[in-house]
Amino acid sequence: MKVAYVQMEPVLLDPERNYSKAEKLVGEAVEKGAKLVVLPELFDTGYNFESRSEVAEVAGEIPDGPTTKFLVELAREKEAFIVAGTAERDEKGNLYNSAVIVGPVGWGYIGKYRKVHLFNREKLFFKPGNLGFHVFNIGIAKVGIMICFDWFFPESARTLALKGAEIIAHPSNLVMPYAPRAMPIRALENRVYTITANRVGEERGLKFIGKSMIASPLADVLAMGSEDREEVAVVEIDLSLARDKRINERNDIFRDRRPQYYVI
Repeated sequence: MKVAYVQMEPVLLDPERNYSKAEKLVGEAVEKGAKLVVLPELFDTGYNFESRSEVAEVAGEIPDGPTTKFLVELAREKEAFIVAGTAERDEKGNLYNSAVIVGPVGWGYIGKYRKVHLFNREKLFFKPGNLGFHVFNIGIAKVGIMICFDWFFPESARTLALKGAEIIAHPSNLVMPYAPRAMPIRALENRVYTITANRVGEERGLKFIGKSMIASPLADVLAMGSEDREEVAVVEIDLSLARDKRINERNDIFRDRRPQYYVI
């Protein structure tokens, strides 16, 4: 199975231009054989908002808003599964930093995740996610989703892995330098593949670090992006590595867990 990240520079508050960028880059990934493509956090809106009203103007409902409809159509056209970060507005007007997963014909809209761990000024605009961590079975793989700062909390990836995730899709807008060093460890300690799709560029003085990454269950970095270019990377993965939690004949990372001693 081939998977991909899309590293792009969203245009702040301009969803239509961001749809065009995403369509082109997802197309490049699919042309190289990708069946699962991950886009950055808030790929459709940009990130560095000044006010809640700015977010509200570009946020959409899931699945009936314009971004999810665009992604459903793109997945149908490209015959691929797509995970992408988006600004969500629910029926009560609450705002969430969310991600959706969509698929080709016969799948359409599959599900959504709302970011559990909000970073810095996100707390001024978004409500913390309230749906928990979920794993989506897309037939060819079991995919869990976390967003950006969720990586800082090992419980995020561990919860997804314990729920059966073989791949963790990680839409991101990273500004701190640590995640590219930490994600191979998240992959290793849970024996899963991780796909971090970060953005590049600068918004209102906030610079994003790029370095999107695909890491293996053995902590190998299979692909890493540049710090400043829009690009895609496509790699072939072996899901049997993610399905085997044994380290040797006597150790299995999940069967050896002793949660009765992990309490505080």
